[in-house]
Amino acid sequence: MSALEEIEKLMATMSAGERAQAVQRLAQSLLHWFPGIESDPGICGGEACIVRTRIPVWVLVQARRQGTVEAELLESYPTLRAEDLVNAWAYYREHRDEIEQQIRDNESVRPQ
Repeated sequence: MSALEEIEKLMATMSAGERAQAVQRLAQSLLHWFPGIESDPGICGGEACIVRTRIPVWVLVQARRQGTVEAELLESYPTLRAEDLVNAWAYYREHRDEIEQQIRDNESVRPQ
C-alpha cells in the first residue's frame, strides 16, 4: 500500500476537525518548501543550491548584491533558468540569516 493510500484510509477514520488539522499541518509544511532548491549534505556541504547545478543560493545573492543583473547571471551560468533565480530570491527571503551566514563564512576564508 502506498503512503497516499494509507493516508486516504486513515482520513476516512478521522473526524472533520481532525482532517482540518491534518490539512493545516500539511499546508504549513509546504510553506517551507522551495521548488528548485535543494540542501543535500553531499552537495556543496549541504548549502542550499539550485537543483541540477551545484550553484549555491548565497553565490547568486552575493552576485546580485554586487550589481550583477539577472540577465548577466543567466549568461554566466548557462544551466540556470529564470525560474531558478525566482526560486533563489524566494529562498533568500525566507532564509535570510542562513544565506547571510554563508556569505560571511565565504568572505572569511578568502585570501587577503
